[in-house]
Amino acid sequence: MRTILIATAIVCAIGLGSCSDSSGPIKPVPRQVGVVVAKSEPLAQGGAITGEVRARIQTDLSFRVSGKIVERLVEVGESVKAGQVLARIDPEEQKADLDVAAANLQSAQAQQTQAQLAFDRQQSLFRTQVTTRAALDQAQEALLTAQASAKSAQALLETAQDTLSYTDLKADADGVITARNAEVGQVAQAAQVVFTLAHDGDRDAVFEVVESAFLRPIEGDGTVTLLSDPSQKITARVREISPTIDSSTGTIKVKVALSSDAPIPLGAPVVGRFNYVAQEVIQLPWSAMTSKDGKPAVWIVDPASSAVSVRAVDVAGYETGSFIVKSGVSAGEAVVTDGTKFLRPGEIVSYVKEASK
Repeated sequence: MRTILIATAIVCAIGLGSCSDSSGPIKPVPRQVGVVVAKSEPLAQGGAITGEVRARIQTDLSFRVSGKIVERLVEVGESVKAGQVLARIDPEEQKADLDVAAANLQSAQAQQTQAQLAFDRQQSLFRTQVTTRAALDQAQEALLTAQASAKSAQALLETAQDTLSYTDLKADADGVITARNAEVGQVAQAAQVVFTLAHDGDRDAVFEVVESAFLRPIEGDGTVTLLSDPSQKITARVREISPTIDSSTGTIKVKVALSSDAPIPLGAPVVGRFNYVAQEVIQLPWSAMTSKDGKPAVWIVDPASSAVSVRAVDVAGYETGSFIVKSGVSAGEAVVTDGTKFLRPGEIVSYVKEASK
């Protein structure tokens, strides 16, 4: 019995060896992956920024002389007309200076009259050869001095009159008061800002944005919409970009001109939208991205051998569902988009090319 079992085992072993020799080594089946063909296409990016509406021209109003504020006639948000009195300071000191200047002018005019009479008298005496030439010249010199003193006193009187008028703070244009920085009873210094006046007329939408947002050229005009009414769209153009960065916020100020007939109130929050000039880029789906040495990379398929290799790429930007390749991939190359997690460099894959979307 034992002999029969041994013989049977030998026969089975020979049979298995024969089957293995006849079929040969088993070849691995290539991994099936999804692939897209990279292509260059124009991409028009844009963005949205928030800001507020301000007057094109805005001035800070202040007294030109120092004094105690005794009257304030307007409130923030009130519309004013050019020349309208907004506030007053105590004019007693300026009135006293005006009285002194008027008295000095009267004195100078009296001296001028006396000098004129003396000169006329010397002229009459000189014609009759009763007085000397020296006396006439002396009288003429006194007259010229008196006339100069009168002119100086007149100029001082006009200056005192102007100084008195400066005790009334007046609007320099039609507009709206947007800020108040002083109250009745406060002592205001000369040139201290008391009111801020937004002039009527053109309006700007002002935005504080990061510098990189406007490093690329903007295509055409943008649009501005009210946060409270997104359906209202106003065509706007970039009018001014600040050349310096605000050290406190790290942003730059961008002013966008609005049409003069735009019914947008001052201070209204708005959203500005703009588009960059279209650029030729290669855009790949998110699933194509992998990593190489901690940097973004993609798997590339060699069309001749169907072998894959990983290649680092420089990403220019990220979009919803895709990313933009700045360098590392050329148009026409096959990029793996599905099955990247289990690939090894040099591995042979099976794929069907599809155009990138």
